[in-house]
Amino acid sequence: MGTKGRQIVGMDVDELIKLLNKALADEWLAYYQYWIGAKIVKGPMKDAVASELVLHATEELAHADLLAARIVQLGGTPIIEPKEWFKLTNCGYDAPTDPFVKQILAQNIKGEQCAIDVYQKLQLLVRDKDPVTYNMVLTILADEVEHEEDLQSLDEDLDSMMMRK
Repeated sequence: MGTKGRQIVGMDVDELIKLLNKALADEWLAYYQYWIGAKIVKGPMKDAVASELVLHATEELAHADLLAARIVQLGGTPIIEPKEWFKLTNCGYDAPTDPFVKQILAQNIKGEQCAIDVYQKLQLLVRDKDPVTYNMVLTILADEVEHEEDLQSLDEDLDSMMMRK
């Protein structure tokens, strides 16, 4: 933990660590939801959807890495028990019990929209209080916005394809 790095945070650092751990829980659950969805997805355009899900899973894991590193920089401990993910999550976990491509896309779009809300609130909270966390949150927020757009585009392509038949 960097003493000066913690001092420049103009808010309750322990509260910030708590919020970052909640976001970390979301990222781990999102990673798994994308990863498992890519394995089981069925239906038209499943290969394109699976490829996108694998890419998003990799990016969610990178977000988890950023969050964990920031938590450590602030003198906190990232979540060490996976069972805590479900207690701390903002966005939950939507088990892909229906592997049809349309359903998988809908679940992941919903997850991205929740993530956008979480990071939007977090960036507003830290904007004038913690420039390091703010920059990290903006980076993650930009990725989540891109993920939503990617998934919605695939969903629109699927709708167009199904309407032509």
